[in-house]
Amino acid sequence: MLDMALTTGVMHVTVGNVAMWLIGLFFIYLAIRKNYEPLLLIPIGFGILIVNLPLTFLMEQGRGLLWRFYHYGLEWEIIPPLIFLGLGAMTDFGPMIANPKTLILGAGAQFGVYVAFFGALILGFNVREACSIGIIGGADGPTTIYTTVRLSPHLLGATAIAAYSYMSLVPIIQPPIMRFLTTEKERKIVMKQLRPVSKREKILFPLVTVMVICLIVPASAPLMAMFMLGNLFKECGGVRRLSDAAANELMNIVTILLGISVGATMSAEHFLKLQVICVFVMGIVAFAFSTAAGILLAKFMNLFSTEKINPLIGSAGVSAVPMAARVSQAMGSEADPKNFLLMHAMGPNVAGVIGTVVAAGVFIALAG
Repeated sequence: MLDMALTTGVMHVTVGNVAMWLIGLFFIYLAIRKNYEPLLLIPIGFGILIVNLPLTFLMEQGRGLLWRFYHYGLEWEIIPPLIFLGLGAMTDFGPMIANPKTLILGAGAQFGVYVAFFGALILGFNVREACSIGIIGGADGPTTIYTTVRLSPHLLGATAIAAYSYMSLVPIIQPPIMRFLTTEKERKIVMKQLRPVSKREKILFPLVTVMVICLIVPASAPLMAMFMLGNLFKECGGVRRLSDAAANELMNIVTILLGISVGATMSAEHFLKLQVICVFVMGIVAFAFSTAAGILLAKFMNLFSTEKINPLIGSAGVSAVPMAARVSQAMGSEADPKNFLLMHAMGPNVAGVIGTVVAAGVFIALAG
């Protein structure tokens, strides 16, 4: 009788397993009840739940179902580039092309990435781990996952959850920083309407961008190439079926596999460590500094510009698309209900995606 009981998972449940069940259920609760990144947090939470069920062997090397998803999807670096293919098919670079200055804001908002990188080194993390932690500041989940898998796979669960958690908390984290660093007068700045962007410009942009960036930072090629290919599908107008498939069916499938694979890395023995808490703390530090840097850079640019930039759009330089741009719009409308900043904020927002991918490429080239 005892032998039979030992074959069930019930007899092998640990306190750590129970703790991880609660964490998984908490993520599912946040996704369903609070609508925090539900497309990712539901599969991640479910992955945490099932991988911490004893004797299921879902992450057993060579034969576990979730191990196969993780190994072939993430370790083989397939899922993150496919995510970027879908993101490219959903991204409109028009606002950034119409106002190239916003590209600078997107680059400036990566400051938090390097603050967290050096902070992690000071806390005792090695260079590869510090790179994986620093990239959280870009608020780009797929890039964070891609970088961590390449450099510090043992931190994948912590960095991925931190990145997606802070992305979902953009409307809570950013507004206090935005109010503190701007005056009411600055928040009321009305920006000039963007010029129309031609189809030719939108087609040339992904072609020129992928060549320039991949020549300068070759390590960014897997993500940047797929990102710009997806955007070319969208803008060329001749492959509507490919564009729709990348943005919808393919994106939905790889999102499921990505979420459950990330959750599967969060077993009790790997996740319940002091190191994980440090990752979360450094992640929020990175995100806060990225937000602040974008705002302060916009204020600095206004010192030399005749056409003033509303500093609120600088906070959209983080890669949380389009949530960060919506926060800029909400803050601008709060100061002046007639002020419409959304399209202006989308410029640094999509530029931030490019900036984070470049930062990841630099990290991988230096530490990989």
